[in-house]
Amino acid sequence: MLNFRLSSVVLAQILTTPVPQALQAHDRLKSAGLKFALLGLCLCPIAGVCEPAPQAPASGCGDDGGMRTSLFGSIEADVNWSRTDMECESMLRPNDNGIRLRFSGDVAGERLAIIIAMPDLAPGKAASATPSNVTATVEGSGRFFSTPGLDSCWTDIDAQIPFPEDPDRYVISGTLYCVSPLGELNGNAAVSIPELWFSSVVDWSRK
Repeated sequence: MLNFRLSSVVLAQILTTPVPQALQAHDRLKSAGLKFALLGLCLCPIAGVCEPAPQAPASGCGDDGGMRTSLFGSIEADVNWSRTDMECESMLRPNDNGIRLRFSGDVAGERLAIIIAMPDLAPGKAASATPSNVTATVEGSGRFFSTPGLDSCWTDIDAQIPFPEDPDRYVISGTLYCVSPLGELNGNAAVSIPELWFSSVVDWSRK
């Protein structure tokens, strides 16, 4: 609003400044052209037409982010999250070996979080049947379900599409498959995730 008022004052001064009567016709036309040029400069910041607005950065889940899966066992849920329904995070694994992807959102009034760790995945690469560790938990419950190793789940990475302005960030999409349930840590229960599709953003510089 301050910029608008200042521009209006400057504009009024420009348009009310008298042109000397002694000017020749071509001088008057030249002065009028200058006024219209200055008018455009004043209105550009107001109308936002002088240059395109910068693109908003992608969210942590990406513009097309989402996750779909069905859970069975101690956690029974059908999940179909869009980017507005969930939070997405990524971080490098210890010693920079692969990446972790974390997805969380609300299911039946509780907060479900699923972490997929892929030790063999490389930046910018697609992958077929890359071994994966998976952890699932209902936040605040103190219950964690996880695969004991890399033998029961794998992930097909369809693509990692780079952000032109940031070489460390990619839009990543793929499908997780698990042939064995995730056992409960410090308990006897289990959760099964037979198949899980996801699309998100991975940041290979975040530790």
